[in-house]
Amino acid sequence: PAPGPAPRRGTTAVLVAAAVVVAACAVGGVVLLGGGTPDDARPPASPSTSASEAAVTATPTPEEEQTRDPDPRVLTDDLNGITLPVPEGWVKSDRLTVGDVAMVTDPSYDCPGGSGSGFCFHGRIISATVTGSDETDPRAVAEADIADAVDDLYDRDVLDRRPYEGVTAERKAAAGQVAVAGRAGYYVRWRVTTGAGEGGWVQSLAFRSSAGSEAMVVVRFAFDAGSEGPPLSLMDTVVKGIEPLGGSGGSGGVGEGLTPAPGG
Repeated sequence: PAPGPAPRRGTTAVLVAAAVVVAACAVGGVVLLGGGTPDDARPPASPSTSASEAAVTATPTPEEEQTRDPDPRVLTDDLNGITLPVPEGWVKSDRLTVGDVAMVTDPSYDCPGGSGSGFCFHGRIISATVTGSDETDPRAVAEADIADAVDDLYDRDVLDRRPYEGVTAERKAAAGQVAVAGRAGYYVRWRVTTGAGEGGWVQSLAFRSSAGSEAMVVVRFAFDAGSEGPPLSLMDTVVKGIEPLGGSGGSGGVGEGLTPAPGG
């Protein structure tokens, strides 16, 4: 069978290699994962993600990033022609990915996986172009991406560390159609249990870009569970605030009754 879509901004081995080198030279913690649940909980095809989805410490600091940015409350994804609102307590970050567009909660914290597991963030949001697939159905793209999103964000990182001591269980929490920047989209959300820490919530949101070749876009959300993690409602707030570049269109949001009650 054809491989699932891979949300990446770059498709060359150079970018992947660069991601590993950056992660290896930095002090921070990376979060690329591969946990397991029953086979029927996972879609048959899962896309591979950027090898650089890492929570690493690098310069400039989040404070410096915000100071030099003329609009710290808006995250711009030029390639995909969208903007995302940056919530209070979040900062834009170039430390999670090579090429992709990301934001994280500030400050970071020591990953729960023990000494040497690096730095983690209670919240992460990453926007990327889907490559390696001709699939244009938002539901198919989101369902193919969610398992790898869980692996990449809560299991094993590119340095083969497990910042959360691995994923021990995962379950589907919600899914549904959603309007994103005036386009039809689809989201899938899983609840993840980890060997260390509170686990978290991972969401894959897929929709077609209105810019350029109108490629498919995947926005990944990773929110730690527990009292330190962002509220789940913030996922919906960010989705509603996604707009096309140069104009309003952020009328999205999950349908009524689709957002699960917080648990675990």
